[in-house]
Amino acid sequence: MKSSRWHAHGNVYIVHEGDGSRVDATGTDGVLEVLSTEGNDISIGILNTDGSRAEMSGNGTRIAGAWLMAHTGSERARVHVGNRTVDVWRVGDGLYESRLGDVKVGPTEQVAGVELTPVVIGNPHAVVLDDPGRIVELGPLLETHPRFPERTNVQVARIDYPGHVTARVWERGVGETSASGTSAVAVAAATHGEGEVVVRFPGGDLIVRLEGGTALLTGPAEPVDESPADRDEASGES
Repeated sequence: MKSSRWHAHGNVYIVHEGDGSRVDATGTDGVLEVLSTEGNDISIGILNTDGSRAEMSGNGTRIAGAWLMAHTGSERARVHVGNRTVDVWRVGDGLYESRLGDVKVGPTEQVAGVELTPVVIGNPHAVVLDDPGRIVELGPLLETHPRFPERTNVQVARIDYPGHVTARVWERGVGETSASGTSAVAVAAATHGEGEVVVRFPGGDLIVRLEGGTALLTGPAEPVDESPADRDEASGES
């Protein structure tokens, strides 16, 4: 089975053609299982580093689309994950836009003494408006709270000015990550509702456009330079 490492603002995934549960994901943010490809369509599964499965990933689906385009030479791809289809298209050198689909924002609530806004983009999120540096405290607290029986991704965000937000992310089953696509959408939806929002993560900026309850996301995706030995190790082959 072939494997390659790709990243989006330092958010690293192993793209693996086959069963991802046998892949050593140490030092990455997860595994993208390539279940099938046909023309410009690719079906994937997403595994977190702890072995749990994710329903959705903004950076992961963009990487999967970019990986397929690198093989087909096309400018577009359709990524199927669970019950969602994400359209991805190239907008520049190493830069892609994707249509992630419906975004559902719940009413603000108190959980463990923390005010948060729940957001669902195929996967669960809890957005807290506070100092982003508190992610190391609030991330693990909220991820496993009984309020979220399937656990949740957590974002702590600060509105810098309209249309610009700084955030840090605690990803379910992974821990803190340098950037997250669905987290960018969750933060934009919880803080702005509609329009274009630049979300700044430690790894770099992602651009979200919210239109009528649906989200478009723009960001990078590119392969990680690695040696043939690295690829063999990632795929569990020797």
